Amino acid sequence: MFLIACDEEKPTSPAPAVTSAPVAATTTATASALPPAPVAKPSHACPKDSEGEGTFKKPCMAKGKARLMDVKWTGKIDEKKGPSFKIESKSDLEILYGQLTVYFYDKAGKQLEVPAGEGKSHPTQKCSGNIFAGPMKPGEKAVLWFSCVKKDHVPEGTAHIEAELQMVGFTGATGKKADTYWKNEDLAPDERPKGGAK
Repeated sequence: MFLIACDEEKPTSPAPAVTSAPVAATTTATASALPPAPVAKPSHACPKDSEGEGTFKKPCMAKGKARLMDVKWTGKIDEKKGPSFKIESKSDLEILYGQLTVYFYDKAGKQLEVPAGEGKSHPTQKCSGNIFAGPMKPGEKAVLWFSCVKKDHVPEGTAHIEAELQMVGFTGATGKKADTYWKNEDLAPDERPKGGAK
């Protein structure tokens, strides 16, 4: 199973090229006739206060303000790398995969729209995949820049930035792939007051 939900990879390495073998003209089997690809069975039980299958499509679901990673803006924006964030794992398991949602606010605490080019905008900046600089160990702390959050994504008038990791993936037995997933959709709605849900 291909576990990266988008083209975001670790900031320290380029994304691998995706190739596919050409289909021979004599092939007669159709996709519907082929057996489904096996789905990796989750290596871990669902974390406390969450339930579900633990797969990517049906992750362990949590509610309310439950978090497995804390994300805080450092207050700095690098001209080339964009805003940096302090990340702290609250999990007892190693985390490899993450879904990040970033919010921008003005001095009055109003949420700002993220420029998307051609006069378009959206309420948040999102990215997902193996977005950390390698697996995050239980309790590990790090300061990271994310390649999907550049200075160009920061709206004019931004005075404060916040972020949430609403979904994470725990590494399996090999330590190279995530095979158990946790998610809390309550953490990252499109419209979110400064400071998050009270």
